[in-house]
Amino acid sequence: MRRRCGRVSTGTWRIIASASICSVTPPDAVTAPVLSVDVGAVVANWRSLAALHGGETAAVVKADAYGLGAELIAPALARAGCQRFFVATADEAIALRGVIAAPWIAVLNGCPAGCEGDFIGQALVPVLNSLADCARWQGAARAAGRALPALLHVDTGMSRLGLDAGEWAAVLRDRSCLNGIELQFVMSHLVSAEVADAPETAAQVARFAAIAAAMPDVATSLANSSGIFLGDTARSDLARPGVALYGGNPVPGQPNPMRAVVTLAAPVLQIRVIEPGETVGYNGTWRAARRSRIATIGVGYADGLPRTLSNRLTARHDGRVVPLVGRVSMDLMTFDVTDLPDIVPGAMLDLIGPDHAVDDLAAEAGTIAYEILTSLGQRYRRVAKSV
Repeated sequence: MRRRCGRVSTGTWRIIASASICSVTPPDAVTAPVLSVDVGAVVANWRSLAALHGGETAAVVKADAYGLGAELIAPALARAGCQRFFVATADEAIALRGVIAAPWIAVLNGCPAGCEGDFIGQALVPVLNSLADCARWQGAARAAGRALPALLHVDTGMSRLGLDAGEWAAVLRDRSCLNGIELQFVMSHLVSAEVADAPETAAQVARFAAIAAAMPDVATSLANSSGIFLGDTARSDLARPGVALYGGNPVPGQPNPMRAVVTLAAPVLQIRVIEPGETVGYNGTWRAARRSRIATIGVGYADGLPRTLSNRLTARHDGRVVPLVGRVSMDLMTFDVTDLPDIVPGAMLDLIGPDHAVDDLAAEAGTIAYEILTSLGQRYRRVAKSV
């Protein structure tokens, strides 16, 4: 029996106040933390990346547009002129096809065996990551009686997906394995594009140049978000920015050239006064050295902010630093507001905002903005600023 690819929901957003604001409002809206997504900033970031690249620029909207809502972001990008979209999985592609009419959606993880009919019927373009992928897609083309579009991924150093050196050599010896396939792009993925002068990048660029030279009639795709900032070094026919669209810094250690997209704020639920020597949170990892005011907010690791932020995260209130004290728990965090007497129940603490970007929070957690964005949970009151 032919496999039927699954379908996933990307969430539901509704208009609440005006044509420019959408929201998902949970029952407990008064005390719910607020995740705001500036869709217009995503569009502005795509335009600036396209201008910098100087060639065709796609949008990577995998993982529900990095956790921020593909059903909102992809249509806005399509209206702005983006014609090519990348997702990771077949399910993501089918869900995306339900919300945009863009002619081109490519699936980085390829077409699962048995899903060829879904790909053809939904006009999805697989990335071929192995000779086995090529053989299956070639068979689908024969069955369909026509050439089928695809991208060919050749690994140049990531050692994940893509044809390895042996498989690429086999293609060069006998290209009949590509018969019946309308090869639109040959692509590879950079290992360390965000690291200035990384030797891996130079080696990969040289390997990819040789691959492109062997397929002169096929367009190329190499640069990711950080790769775009390498200029001519990683320039290709199609750029594939991801995290930079959503405000992540593609040039770590330098000022972020992208517009901020996300803010996250939570109201204080309660304030407790504790005496010197008393502890806060699980296992008592923070002990008060003085009489202290402790503010609790309703955000925890169940909402995508990892436990590694314990005793490390800093929030902001009117631009002032508010340190997290004690462990991050599933639903709650605690902050020392002793020196901020104006913080009372209902006051908002900014976890991600103008003075504390997603990259800053990620650094405090010992991770990267990609992980923070894609982990943000479903209990937030989500508000989207449209274009």
